[in-house]
Amino acid sequence: MGESGALQSIVYHRGLLRLLDQRKLPLEEDYIEVKCSADGWNAIRDMVVRGAPAVAIAAALALAVEVSRLDFTGTPAEAAAFVSKKLEYLVSSRPPTAVNLSDAATKLQNLVSRTAETTEDAQAIFQAYIEATETMLVDDAIGLHGAKFLKQQHGNSIHTSVLTHCNTGSLATSGYGTALGVIHALHSGGILKNAFCTETRPFNQGSRLTAFELIHEKIPAMLIADSAAAALMKNRSVQAVIVGADRIAANGDTANKIGTYNLAISAKHHGVQFYVAAPVTSIDLSLPSGEQIVIEERPPKELLNSEGGLGKQVVASGISVWNPAFDVTPANLITAIITEKGVVTKISFNLQTVLASETHFCTGINKLDSVNDLIQGKQKDEIFWQHEFGVL
Repeated sequence: MGESGALQSIVYHRGLLRLLDQRKLPLEEDYIEVKCSADGWNAIRDMVVRGAPAVAIAAALALAVEVSRLDFTGTPAEAAAFVSKKLEYLVSSRPPTAVNLSDAATKLQNLVSRTAETTEDAQAIFQAYIEATETMLVDDAIGLHGAKFLKQQHGNSIHTSVLTHCNTGSLATSGYGTALGVIHALHSGGILKNAFCTETRPFNQGSRLTAFELIHEKIPAMLIADSAAAALMKNRSVQAVIVGADRIAANGDTANKIGTYNLAISAKHHGVQFYVAAPVTSIDLSLPSGEQIVIEERPPKELLNSEGGLGKQVVASGISVWNPAFDVTPANLITAIITEKGVVTKISFNLQTVLASETHFCTGINKLDSVNDLIQGKQKDEIFWQHEFGVL
């Protein structure tokens, strides 16, 4: 699915799923066929597919392919239980830092459970599941919203340059991606001067994957070492930093690839705007702040060996290793969060004023019970995330 020539990490047609093996990029483009949930579980665990949105999509579609081929003779309740158990299994393929996979599984479990209550045909359960998973192959609304917002912030200058971290393009999600989707939209709109990408050590998602995507899309780009980002900002070479997110807490604190926090601090110091681009499925309102986000730790081998752990050992044996996969950027360092439903910006406010103005602040908001959900955990910093172009 997708326009001709567009880079695709997930190739899906009903009953058929192929995943681009990202471990072999950029030197080799090889697709792996996924026929069942077990194939999907292994592909996620082995990082054939990566990126929180893409992982959720791949997991859901792997099960969709399996049930499309299934000869099932049980009841609707048994069909729903089968799907639910398989989803639980798929969720176990990844540590819990990213919320997209578990969020998608919960929603799909609720869907099949409700369907089972209203049908006498077990196949209707599988059909409802398949149709729901196919809607996860979303369009490029994040990129369009983000480009529109940045144009408003920076004017229609053709000299806008941005820095991004890790990989957030079509290899990490669907469409043109999240942060990289914004960059693509800026380029298509004729206002992007240059896109800088970090190497994103130790697994090198930036140098291996983002650079590959930028070249594929013919976007003017430059690779920098992770440690060069602050110097780049000091030289006024970038006007904005745009990153993705694996999980966003209710107060706006954001977990993303390790090194994101460094970039946010540097951006704050140098007066560079810092944006997070992510689907609403990355927002976890059950967590008051980023302090509750569980951070995955990766194998020491990724630091001890070359090629992100895939090559030969380059470090003396016996050294201890701390290798967190993510860090948490506090909300007060983030300029705005860009979603497929619009852009969420922050403004300073008096807490009592917000509580007394619930109708004003909550107009049009669905999926939130009250203004308290918006401000949960932010009494200290008094930051309110307001919806500018859409509802969350």
